[in-house]
Amino acid sequence: MIAKKTKVLVVDDSALIRALLTEVLESDPRLEVCGAATDPYEARELIKQLHPDVITLDIEMPKMNGIAFLKNLMRLRPMPVVMISTLTQDGAPATLQALELGAVDFVPKPKNEGADSLAKYRDDICAKVYTAARANVRQTFSEHVQPTIKVARIAEGLGRAGYICALGASTGGTEAIKDVVTKMPENCPAIVATQHIPAAFSASFAKRLDRISAPTVYEAEHDQAIAPGNVYIAPGHSHLRVAKLGNQYVCKLDQGERVNRHRPAVDVLFDSVVEHAGNNCIGALLTGMGADGAAGLLKMREAGAHTIAQDEASSVVWGMPGAAVQMNAACEILAIDKVAEAINRDYLRK
Repeated sequence: MIAKKTKVLVVDDSALIRALLTEVLESDPRLEVCGAATDPYEARELIKQLHPDVITLDIEMPKMNGIAFLKNLMRLRPMPVVMISTLTQDGAPATLQALELGAVDFVPKPKNEGADSLAKYRDDICAKVYTAARANVRQTFSEHVQPTIKVARIAEGLGRAGYICALGASTGGTEAIKDVVTKMPENCPAIVATQHIPAAFSASFAKRLDRISAPTVYEAEHDQAIAPGNVYIAPGHSHLRVAKLGNQYVCKLDQGERVNRHRPAVDVLFDSVVEHAGNNCIGALLTGMGADGAAGLLKMREAGAHTIAQDEASSVVWGMPGAAVQMNAACEILAIDKVAEAINRDYLRK
Protein backbone atom coordinates (compact mmCIF):
# COMPACT_ATOMS: atom_id res chain seq x y z
CA MET A 1 0.00 0.00 0.00
CA ILE A 2 1.39 3.40 -1.04
CA ALA A 3 1.48 5.91 1.83
CA LYS A 4 -0.58 9.05 1.32
CA LYS A 5 1.62 12.05 0.62
CA THR A 6 1.51 15.16 2.81
CA LYS A 7 -0.08 17.99 0.85
CA VAL A 8 1.73 21.33 1.03
CA LEU A 9 0.42 24.73 -0.04
CA VAL A 10 3.20 27.25 -0.81
CA VAL A 11 2.26 30.88 -0.17
CA ASP A 12 4.75 33.48 -1.45
CA ASP A 13 4.54 36.49 -3.75
CA SER A 14 7.87 35.65 -5.43
CA ALA A 15 7.61 33.30 -8.43
CA LEU A 16 11.27 32.36 -7.90
CA ILE A 17 10.74 31.37 -4.26
CA ARG A 18 7.59 29.43 -5.15
CA ALA A 19 9.54 27.50 -7.77
CA LEU A 20 12.51 26.84 -5.49
CA LEU A 21 10.34 25.68 -2.60
CA THR A 22 8.32 23.44 -4.88
CA GLU A 23 11.55 21.86 -6.18
CA VAL A 24 12.87 21.34 -2.63
CA LEU A 25 9.65 19.95 -1.19
CA GLU A 26 8.84 17.60 -4.08
CA SER A 27 12.31 16.07 -3.83
CA ASP A 28 10.95 14.36 -0.71
CA PRO A 29 8.72 11.37 -1.66
CA ARG A 30 6.59 12.01 1.44
CA LEU A 31 5.58 15.50 0.29
CA GLU A 32 3.40 16.84 -2.52
CA VAL A 33 2.99 20.53 -3.38
CA CYS A 34 -0.73 20.66 -4.08
CA GLY A 35 -0.81 24.36 -4.94
CA ALA A 36 0.88 27.73 -4.77
CA ALA A 37 -0.60 31.13 -3.89
CA THR A 38 0.81 34.57 -4.61
CA ASP A 39 -0.90 36.31 -1.69
CA PRO A 40 -3.05 35.53 1.39
CA TYR A 41 -6.33 36.16 -0.47
CA GLU A 42 -5.49 33.54 -3.07
CA ALA A 43 -4.22 31.27 -0.29
CA ARG A 44 -7.55 31.51 1.52
CA GLU A 45 -9.41 30.24 -1.56
CA LEU A 46 -6.88 27.47 -2.23
CA ILE A 47 -7.13 26.25 1.37
CA LYS A 48 -10.88 25.81 0.88
CA GLN A 49 -10.39 24.00 -2.45
CA LEU A 50 -7.31 21.88 -1.78
CA HIS A 51 -7.44 21.13 1.98
CA PRO A 52 -3.63 21.12 2.41
CA ASP A 53 -2.05 19.36 5.39
CA VAL A 54 0.48 22.15 5.93
CA ILE A 55 1.24 25.63 4.59
CA THR A 56 4.55 27.38 4.00
CA LEU A 57 3.96 31.10 4.49
CA ASP A 58 6.13 34.09 3.62
CA ILE A 59 6.13 36.98 6.08
CA GLU A 60 6.53 39.90 3.66
CA MET A 61 3.78 39.94 1.04
CA PRO A 62 1.61 42.58 -0.67
CA LYS A 63 -2.08 43.15 0.15
CA MET A 64 -1.77 41.39 3.54
CA ASN A 65 1.46 40.36 5.28
CA GLY A 66 2.03 36.86 6.57
CA ILE A 67 1.60 37.83 10.22
CA ALA A 68 -1.87 39.31 9.66
CA PHE A 69 -2.90 36.29 7.59
CA LEU A 70 -1.55 33.87 10.19
CA LYS A 71 -3.47 35.62 12.95
CA ASN A 72 -6.73 35.27 11.00
CA LEU A 73 -5.99 31.71 9.96
CA MET A 74 -5.25 30.48 13.48
CA ARG A 75 -8.43 32.11 14.77
CA LEU A 76 -10.73 30.81 12.05
CA ARG A 77 -9.12 27.58 10.79
CA PRO A 78 -6.10 26.47 12.84
CA MET A 79 -3.71 24.36 10.78
CA PRO A 80 0.03 23.66 10.57
CA VAL A 81 2.05 26.58 9.23
CA VAL A 82 5.79 26.82 8.59
CA MET A 83 7.06 30.38 8.11
CA ILE A 84 9.52 31.18 5.34
CA SER A 85 11.80 33.50 7.24
CA THR A 86 14.78 35.72 6.55
CA LEU A 87 17.33 34.47 9.07
CA THR A 88 18.60 37.89 10.09
CA GLN A 89 18.27 40.03 13.21
CA ASP A 90 15.80 42.20 11.30
CA GLY A 91 13.70 39.12 10.53
CA ALA A 92 13.73 37.77 14.08
CA PRO A 93 10.92 39.82 15.73
CA ALA A 94 8.36 38.93 13.04
CA THR A 95 9.34 35.26 13.10
CA LEU A 96 9.11 35.07 16.89
CA GLN A 97 5.72 36.78 16.71
CA ALA A 98 4.60 34.18 14.18
CA LEU A 99 5.57 31.40 16.60
CA GLU A 100 3.55 33.12 19.32
CA LEU A 101 0.55 33.33 17.01
CA GLY A 102 0.62 29.65 16.16
CA ALA A 103 3.20 28.86 13.47
CA VAL A 104 4.79 25.48 14.18
CA ASP A 105 8.25 26.28 12.83
CA PHE A 106 10.24 28.37 10.36
CA VAL A 107 12.74 27.69 7.60
CA PRO A 108 15.23 29.94 5.78
CA LYS A 109 14.11 31.70 2.64
CA PRO A 110 15.82 29.99 -0.32
CA LYS A 111 18.32 31.96 -2.40
CA ASN A 112 18.81 31.47 -6.11
CA GLU A 113 22.27 29.98 -5.84
CA GLY A 114 21.75 26.76 -7.76
CA ALA A 115 21.12 23.15 -6.87
CA ASP A 116 24.16 22.87 -4.60
CA SER A 117 22.82 25.63 -2.36
CA LEU A 118 19.38 24.02 -2.24
CA ALA A 119 20.89 20.68 -1.25
CA LYS A 120 22.46 22.25 1.85
CA TYR A 121 19.12 22.81 3.51
CA ARG A 122 16.75 20.55 1.52
CA ASP A 123 16.65 17.87 4.22
CA ASP A 124 16.01 20.43 6.96
CA ILE A 125 13.15 22.12 5.11
CA CYS A 126 11.49 18.83 4.18
CA ALA A 127 11.83 17.42 7.69
CA LYS A 128 10.35 20.55 9.25
CA VAL A 129 7.41 20.72 6.84
CA TYR A 130 6.68 16.98 7.18
CA THR A 131 6.86 17.18 10.99
CA ALA A 132 4.75 20.34 11.12
CA ALA A 133 1.92 18.57 9.31
CA ARG A 134 1.75 16.19 12.28
CA ALA A 135 2.21 18.79 15.00
CA ASN A 136 -0.19 19.50 17.83
CA VAL A 137 -1.39 22.77 16.32
CA ARG A 138 -3.89 23.79 19.00
CA GLN A 139 -1.01 23.89 21.49
CA THR A 140 0.83 26.48 19.38
CA PHE A 141 -1.89 29.14 19.38
CA SER A 142 -1.31 32.19 21.55
CA GLU A 143 -3.44 35.31 21.07
CA HIS A 144 -0.75 37.75 22.20
CA VAL A 145 2.41 38.07 24.25
CA GLN A 146 1.55 37.40 27.86
CA PRO A 147 2.23 40.12 30.41
CA THR A 148 4.49 39.35 33.32
CA ILE A 149 2.74 36.95 35.67
CA LYS A 150 3.03 38.05 39.28
CA VAL A 151 4.69 35.20 41.16
CA ALA A 152 5.39 35.43 44.87
CA ARG A 153 9.07 35.71 45.76
CA ILE A 154 10.66 32.73 47.45
CA ALA A 155 11.42 33.49 51.07
CA GLU A 156 15.12 34.20 51.58
CA GLY A 157 17.20 31.18 52.52
CA LEU A 158 14.64 28.57 51.47
CA GLY A 159 16.08 27.66 48.07
CA ARG A 160 18.82 25.04 47.78
CA ALA A 161 22.28 26.65 47.61
CA GLY A 162 24.18 25.94 44.40
CA TYR A 163 21.03 24.62 42.70
CA ILE A 164 20.68 24.97 38.93
CA CYS A 165 17.83 24.34 36.49
CA ALA A 166 18.50 23.23 32.89
CA LEU A 167 15.91 23.46 30.11
CA GLY A 168 16.11 22.03 26.60
CA ALA A 169 13.74 22.48 23.66
CA SER A 170 13.40 22.62 19.89
CA THR A 171 10.25 22.81 17.73
CA GLY A 172 7.63 24.75 19.69
CA GLY A 173 10.21 25.47 22.34
CA THR A 174 10.23 29.26 22.30
CA GLU A 175 6.66 29.22 23.58
CA ALA A 176 7.32 26.33 25.99
CA ILE A 177 10.33 28.07 27.54
CA LYS A 178 8.28 31.25 27.75
CA ASP A 179 5.58 29.37 29.66
CA VAL A 180 8.12 28.15 32.20
CA VAL A 181 10.10 31.36 32.65
CA THR A 182 7.10 33.69 32.91
CA LYS A 183 5.82 31.59 35.83
CA MET A 184 9.06 31.93 37.76
CA PRO A 185 9.49 34.35 40.70
CA GLU A 186 12.00 37.19 40.55
CA ASN A 187 14.39 35.20 42.76
CA CYS A 188 13.98 31.87 40.99
CA PRO A 189 16.78 29.30 40.85
CA ALA A 190 19.45 29.94 38.22
CA ILE A 191 18.18 28.68 34.86
CA VAL A 192 20.25 27.73 31.81
CA ALA A 193 18.43 26.90 28.58
CA THR A 194 19.28 25.55 25.15
CA GLN A 195 16.75 26.15 22.40
CA HIS A 196 17.49 25.12 18.83
CA ILE A 197 17.35 28.52 17.17
CA PRO A 198 19.37 30.42 14.53
CA ALA A 199 22.15 32.69 15.74
CA ALA A 200 20.33 35.76 14.44
CA PHE A 201 17.27 34.96 16.57
CA SER A 202 18.62 34.01 20.00
CA ALA A 203 19.34 37.57 21.18
CA SER A 204 15.87 38.72 20.13
CA PHE A 205 14.33 35.72 21.88
CA ALA A 206 16.18 36.50 25.13
CA LYS A 207 15.22 40.19 24.99
CA ARG A 208 11.58 39.38 24.23
CA LEU A 209 11.48 36.94 27.15
CA ASP A 210 13.18 39.42 29.48
CA ARG A 211 10.48 42.03 28.81
CA ILE A 212 7.66 39.76 30.01
CA SER A 213 9.37 37.82 32.83
CA ALA A 214 10.12 38.57 36.47
CA PRO A 215 13.63 37.01 36.33
CA THR A 216 16.30 38.72 34.23
CA VAL A 217 16.87 36.91 30.93
CA TYR A 218 20.18 37.04 29.05
CA GLU A 219 21.61 35.64 25.87
CA ALA A 220 24.48 33.83 27.58
CA GLU A 221 28.00 35.20 27.25
CA HIS A 222 31.29 33.36 27.65
CA ASP A 223 32.49 33.33 31.29
CA GLN A 224 29.27 35.06 32.45
CA ALA A 225 28.52 34.30 36.12
CA ILE A 226 25.39 32.23 36.74
CA ALA A 227 23.25 33.34 39.67
CA PRO A 228 19.72 32.86 41.05
CA GLY A 229 17.07 35.16 39.63
CA ASN A 230 18.56 34.93 36.15
CA VAL A 231 17.95 32.93 32.97
CA TYR A 232 20.72 32.28 30.42
CA ILE A 233 19.74 31.36 26.83
CA ALA A 234 22.32 29.63 24.63
CA PRO A 235 23.35 31.76 21.63
CA GLY A 236 22.22 30.21 18.36
CA HIS A 237 25.82 29.78 17.16
CA SER A 238 27.40 28.11 20.22
CA HIS A 239 27.09 25.23 22.62
CA LEU A 240 26.32 26.40 26.16
CA ARG A 241 28.06 24.56 28.97
CA VAL A 242 28.02 25.13 32.71
CA ALA A 243 31.39 25.17 34.48
CA LYS A 244 32.37 25.86 38.05
CA LEU A 245 35.05 28.24 39.34
CA GLY A 246 35.29 27.76 43.09
CA ASN A 247 31.71 28.05 44.33
CA GLN A 248 30.56 30.02 41.28
CA TYR A 249 28.86 28.58 38.20
CA VAL A 250 29.78 30.26 34.91
CA CYS A 251 28.64 29.97 31.29
CA LYS A 252 31.09 28.51 28.80
CA LEU A 253 30.46 28.91 25.08
CA ASP A 254 32.16 27.10 22.23
CA GLN A 255 31.60 26.45 18.55
CA GLY A 256 32.71 22.84 18.59
CA GLU A 257 31.27 20.02 16.49
CA ARG A 258 27.52 19.71 16.24
CA VAL A 259 25.97 17.14 18.57
CA ASN A 260 22.81 15.35 17.41
CA ARG A 261 23.13 17.63 14.34
CA HIS A 262 22.73 20.71 16.54
CA ARG A 263 24.80 23.57 17.86
CA PRO A 264 23.73 24.52 20.48
CA ALA A 265 22.82 21.01 21.61
CA VAL A 266 20.74 20.15 24.67
CA ASP A 267 22.83 17.07 25.49
CA VAL A 268 25.94 19.27 25.76
CA LEU A 269 24.20 21.50 28.31
CA PHE A 270 22.69 18.65 30.34
CA ASP A 271 26.00 16.75 30.46
CA SER A 272 27.81 19.82 31.80
CA VAL A 273 25.16 20.50 34.45
CA VAL A 274 25.27 16.99 35.87
CA GLU A 275 29.08 17.04 35.78
CA HIS A 276 29.31 20.15 37.96
CA ALA A 277 26.06 20.12 39.97
CA GLY A 278 25.59 16.39 40.51
CA ASN A 279 22.12 15.85 41.99
CA ASN A 280 21.73 19.50 43.04
CA CYS A 281 19.93 20.35 39.81
CA ILE A 282 16.83 19.69 37.76
CA GLY A 283 16.45 19.03 34.05
CA ALA A 284 13.35 19.59 31.92
CA LEU A 285 13.18 18.41 28.32
CA LEU A 286 10.46 20.23 26.42
CA THR A 287 8.79 19.98 23.02
CA GLY A 288 10.98 19.36 20.00
CA MET A 289 11.76 17.24 16.96
CA GLY A 290 14.39 14.50 17.26
CA ALA A 291 16.02 13.11 20.40
CA ASP A 292 18.56 15.75 21.49
CA GLY A 293 18.67 15.97 25.28
CA ALA A 294 17.17 12.56 26.04
CA ALA A 295 20.53 10.89 26.80
CA GLY A 296 21.62 13.89 28.88
CA LEU A 297 18.39 13.84 30.86
CA LEU A 298 18.97 10.16 31.61
CA LYS A 299 22.45 10.99 32.96
CA MET A 300 20.90 13.61 35.22
CA ARG A 301 18.36 11.12 36.56
CA GLU A 302 21.03 8.47 37.11
CA ALA A 303 23.02 11.03 39.12
CA GLY A 304 20.04 11.54 41.43
CA ALA A 305 18.71 14.78 39.96
CA HIS A 306 15.01 15.35 39.41
CA THR A 307 14.03 15.19 35.72
CA ILE A 308 10.95 16.24 33.78
CA ALA A 309 9.69 15.48 30.28
CA GLN A 310 6.89 17.54 28.78
CA ASP A 311 3.83 15.41 28.08
CA GLU A 312 2.61 14.56 24.58
CA ALA A 313 -0.70 16.42 24.87
CA SER A 314 0.94 19.80 25.51
CA SER A 315 3.93 19.33 23.18
CA VAL A 316 3.90 20.75 19.68
CA VAL A 317 6.15 17.83 18.67
CA TRP A 318 6.69 14.98 21.14
CA GLY A 319 10.07 13.95 19.77
CA MET A 320 12.71 14.94 22.33
CA PRO A 321 10.58 14.46 25.46
CA GLY A 322 9.07 11.30 23.97
CA ALA A 323 12.56 9.87 23.44
CA ALA A 324 13.39 10.68 27.07
CA VAL A 325 10.26 8.89 28.27
CA GLN A 326 11.14 5.81 26.19
CA MET A 327 14.58 5.76 27.85
CA ASN A 328 13.03 6.10 31.32
CA ALA A 329 14.95 9.36 31.73
CA ALA A 330 12.06 11.31 33.28
CA CYS A 331 11.02 11.22 36.91
CA GLU A 332 7.87 13.12 35.93
CA ILE A 333 5.90 13.62 32.72
CA LEU A 334 4.09 16.95 32.95
CA ALA A 335 1.95 19.32 30.92
CA ILE A 336 3.87 22.49 30.12
CA ASP A 337 1.77 24.60 32.50
CA LYS A 338 2.91 22.42 35.42
CA VAL A 339 6.66 22.50 34.75
CA ALA A 340 7.48 25.78 36.53
CA GLU A 341 5.64 24.66 39.65
CA ALA A 342 7.60 21.39 39.70
CA ILE A 343 10.92 23.23 39.32
CA ASN A 344 10.15 25.57 42.21
CA ARG A 345 8.98 22.66 44.35
CA ASP A 346 12.25 20.80 43.78
CA TYR A 347 14.28 23.97 44.42
CA LEU A 348 12.68 24.26 47.89
CA ARG A 349 13.13 20.56 48.70
CA LYS A 350 15.69 20.01 51.44
